[in-house]
Amino acid sequence: MIRAVVGTAGHIDHGKTALVRALTGTDTDRLAEERARGITIDLGFAEIPAEGPEGVALGVVDVPGHENFVRTMVAGASGMDLALLVVAADEGVMPQTREHLAILDFLEIPGMVVALTKTDLVEPAWLELVDEEVRETLAGTRFSEAPFVGVSAETGEGLQALREALVAGVGSGARAREADLLRLPVDRSFTVRGTGTVVTGTLWSGVVEEGQDLHVLPDGLQARVRGLQLHGSEVERAVAGSRTAVALVGPEIHPDRVGRGSTLVVGDWPLSSILTVRVRLLEDTGWRLEHNQRVHLHLGTQEVRARCALLRPADVLDPGGTGWLQLRTEAPVVARAGDRVVLRSFSPVTTIAGGVVAEPLAPKRRRWPPEAGGHLEALVDGSAAEAVAAALELAGWGGVELDRLPVLAGLGPTRIGAVLADRAHDEEPQGSRDVAFGAQVRRTADALLLERLEALHRERPLRSVVALADLRSGLPEWAHPLLADLRLRALEERGDLVLEEGGARRVGWTVSVTPEQERMLDQLRDIYGEAGLQPPERTDLPGLVAGKGAPFDALLAYLEAQEELVSLNADLWIDREALDAGIQAVRRELAGRTGLGPADFRTALPVTRKHLIPLLGYLDGAGVTHRTGEGRSVVA
Repeated sequence: MIRAVVGTAGHIDHGKTALVRALTGTDTDRLAEERARGITIDLGFAEIPAEGPEGVALGVVDVPGHENFVRTMVAGASGMDLALLVVAADEGVMPQTREHLAILDFLEIPGMVVALTKTDLVEPAWLELVDEEVRETLAGTRFSEAPFVGVSAETGEGLQALREALVAGVGSGARAREADLLRLPVDRSFTVRGTGTVVTGTLWSGVVEEGQDLHVLPDGLQARVRGLQLHGSEVERAVAGSRTAVALVGPEIHPDRVGRGSTLVVGDWPLSSILTVRVRLLEDTGWRLEHNQRVHLHLGTQEVRARCALLRPADVLDPGGTGWLQLRTEAPVVARAGDRVVLRSFSPVTTIAGGVVAEPLAPKRRRWPPEAGGHLEALVDGSAAEAVAAALELAGWGGVELDRLPVLAGLGPTRIGAVLADRAHDEEPQGSRDVAFGAQVRRTADALLLERLEALHRERPLRSVVALADLRSGLPEWAHPLLADLRLRALEERGDLVLEEGGARRVGWTVSVTPEQERMLDQLRDIYGEAGLQPPERTDLPGLVAGKGAPFDALLAYLEAQEELVSLNADLWIDREALDAGIQAVRRELAGRTGLGPADFRTALPVTRKHLIPLLGYLDGAGVTHRTGEGRSVVA
């Protein structure tokens, strides 16, 4: 069964609620004030059941038509899969018809069916005129090809045809959204005795299940799903496209804290305070958008105030114009790339623009960034692969944690996984299971690491490998801490370097020793061989080895790499054979003894305290001896 949401739209008194009642048998005007005044004030809900187990079940959201309740209409429209535009045949297109249509167009509702109501009150010739007027109104919008159905809620004429048109108008998008992140914008909350706090809303994406742990944003409340209902029926699971009632429990959960504007999610969904958005102004609005202008931002069921920071030099966006701006919100919002927004003027309040979010977690931008402009465009107009690539490029050296990429690219985890797998197969490894980087960062990082490796090889020609810590320092300090190691592994897979012994070397690199260096190495071998267990300190070498400006650190490191010397500390090296002989003497003479002090080792290690303490420290680290508060023991 496919589940989808149909939402009404249209001017007050054009028969939206009566039509829903005729289609479903449900009176969506549930408030006493609505019945007393004869107008819809709040959102109402009903259902058109599926005809058979493989049919389409439609949840119906009935919205107010009065101009004072447009903000409520926007909250209800945000989760629609299909719009039902209601136009009374005896009145034709009216102001809220046009405003609601603009909102539906801004929100990019996937489809529309037009119902010409009250057909029993007009002559056929008049109906034709109204039909033509509505078609002219739809021209130029995404709904210009919407089907029209003439109906009468009083006589029942056209109701079956309307049901069929609604079912036919629902696409297959809801099934794809089931594999996406769970997000349910709340449009109503109340208390049920014996149950507790209940919230309702259209499940935009994902799946919600009984017993599931949720976060309630933007307040960050913890909650658990106590129960679920779909149009009054208890269920254990609800999927994307469902009008869902969720009973929540938790120490922080109360209707006063969870209501319209809250959003149910799973996991760590980051809140947004700066959105980069591409907007379009209504052609017939009396407003312009100016830099730093305050507006009302509608996103899902949230409404917050925001300031507009225009990113083009003009600092003004005229009616009918399209442009880029940043919305800097006065309260946090739950957003992702691809979300549709509606902007209404600050005062007096009227709908003036709509747009699509490119960057939900945007850095503060003062002007349009030429180097990033193409990536912003790709996030709103590109394919899945282009959107993922754009999100990674915009992240720069910091990369993107993969669990955050669905928010930044506006795609479900399954689609993102497929895109990353294709990129890894076609190009090269993208990173790890935790983080990914854009192509530009990868290329630059690779070049910097190879350049650093080559420089250190030239600087330290006697070392067979370059320490990884020295290589990592070749990247900017603000780079993600995993980037260097991920790229080093990629460079190894590509055959550009070899990783070994805690370091790296360029492919083909070999240590080259000059005749002068070989002469000094021979002197060092003699000096340390003769010194035995009492070697000279590093600072003594210039007076012992002939050679102006001798690179002693490099020479000692070379002998250590050849396993001829062993480093006891930063200033003391010892001959490997002498050290091995000393270890054998310690085990031979002191094995099995405990509580040994430094003086006890002098029989096996006949050296001064200057050399004995570093030697004992080495033996402790090598596991030859074990030190406790009571002294040392020799490990057998």
